[in-house]
Amino acid sequence: MPRPKPYHHGHLREALLQAAIKLIAEVGPAGFTLREVARRAGVSHNAPYRHFPDREDLLAAVAAQGFLELNQAMLHGAKHQNGTLNRLKHAGLAYVEFALRRPEHFTVMFDAPVSKRKGPASADAAEQAFGTLFELVKACQDEGRLPIGDLRQLALLHWSMVHGVAKLASAKRLPYKSRADILKFATFVIDESLPVRSDNRKKVQ
Repeated sequence: MPRPKPYHHGHLREALLQAAIKLIAEVGPAGFTLREVARRAGVSHNAPYRHFPDREDLLAAVAAQGFLELNQAMLHGAKHQNGTLNRLKHAGLAYVEFALRRPEHFTVMFDAPVSKRKGPASADAAEQAFGTLFELVKACQDEGRLPIGDLRQLALLHWSMVHGVAKLASAKRLPYKSRADILKFATFVIDESLPVRSDNRKKVQ
């Protein structure tokens, strides 16, 4: 007779997250169940409920993990660059690289329907990532490298720009096959969208 699957696991939460991410890669964020996640993690079907009351809670945890990693990627991309515009540019490239490296996380972060009640941690992590972009844009604006005006609106503009490239790339909608070509295109988009305004700055309306 087959042995019953264990209820306990040394690193249960991490094992469930990894199993969920692999399953999302196959069936998407709407196509998995906690029972199947448990099966793939090698634990009993009741084990996931120790950490995740339902599938939305598990999706929220995947999203939070993604936003935290995205934020670290942007910070790392900007860290060793000279000049505020260069830091903003390389944070944007890191954003696109993250979408290519973590397509399952990226899908859950922006496409999966996670309610605010279920995902306070993911909402906080998302705000932290946007806060990093906000501060990078502010630094450019403070130095006169970007137009003056509504700072949040300008940060949203730059987020929309890199997210558009990242989304098209992760959905394989761009006419480029290699990661290098995609990042080359992303560099072109960012370079074309970051005007240098050291004097007589134009105000964003």
